[in-house]
Amino acid sequence: MISRVIGFEKGFKLSSGNHFETYEVMLPKLNKTDLVVKNMATSINPVDTKLRQTGKGTPQPHVLGFDSVGVVTQLGSEVKHLEVGDRVLLAGTTKRYGSYSESQVVDSRIVAKLPHDVSADEAAAMPLTFITAYEMLFEKMDLVPKENQNSGAILIINGAGGVGSVATQLAKWAGLTVITTASRKESKEWSEKMGADHIINHHKDLTKQLKKIGYHSLPYILILHSTDRYFEEMSELLEPFGHLGSIVESSKDLNLAKLKNKSGSFDWEYMFAKTDYNHNIASQGAILELLVRLLQEKKIKSTLTKIIPGFTPEVFYQAHQIIEEDDMIGKLVVHF
Repeated sequence: MISRVIGFEKGFKLSSGNHFETYEVMLPKLNKTDLVVKNMATSINPVDTKLRQTGKGTPQPHVLGFDSVGVVTQLGSEVKHLEVGDRVLLAGTTKRYGSYSESQVVDSRIVAKLPHDVSADEAAAMPLTFITAYEMLFEKMDLVPKENQNSGAILIINGAGGVGSVATQLAKWAGLTVITTASRKESKEWSEKMGADHIINHHKDLTKQLKKIGYHSLPYILILHSTDRYFEEMSELLEPFGHLGSIVESSKDLNLAKLKNKSGSFDWEYMFAKTDYNHNIASQGAILELLVRLLQEKKIKSTLTKIIPGFTPEVFYQAHQIIEEDDMIGKLVVHF
């Protein structure tokens, strides 16, 4: 089967011009657990812009995209929980062509059925950030993934970003008090809308601000921006046996010995680890099923804030420009 895709041959910076092009590619033969999905909408994540600049880690031509809503058009022989015509929500993998495509082959284990009472665009904004936040909170930090079944407080640095917005909502749903950082008026308002109990300014002394609101230490801290900048201070703030987590690559070695005498844990989270290493892949489909349920029950809100219509190189170039301006609040979705 041939699909039209938007991709590029070599990594490029936006300043060099628009090197996205339209290609027609032959989709791979379906494995037993695969589906073909005709995409309707995909969201643009910061990881897209990073991979665009290097071109590493994805097949050539490089076709990015790690969130999508679409309709199932073909099934592998062992797919029993879905049918042709089902509308689905899916996560991505770096191992295959992504969702900047009219159709794509995806492992059914990273797919969830999407009922028609949930907007396609609102759902498409969520998979990567929801899986990332879920895995960090409930698989790495060992919180219980049930409503109001946890206690304590969590500090989320960069609470208004894509993952921070979802982590705020999930932590609140799970029963935690949520403290986020934000500096701009609009990002503070957004973080409050996502459910933050306290918002402090990451351009000012975080330790002093936390003490003012009654926190001298914290059991859970999540760094979602500039890991090496915040690691030392957060190590001091962490409670004994606490969890300090990050999703952001550090530009220098971290002194993990700072956590040793506290028996503190440092937790990395990388959503693609499971599909990169064929590890417990089906868990991500189950996580997406929870996402769908929480959206239906209105226990969490979509982080969608902007939609760009179209399926052209120019549309995706524009979308990447918006993400790289680094003042985007919420998620951007391209609707085909």
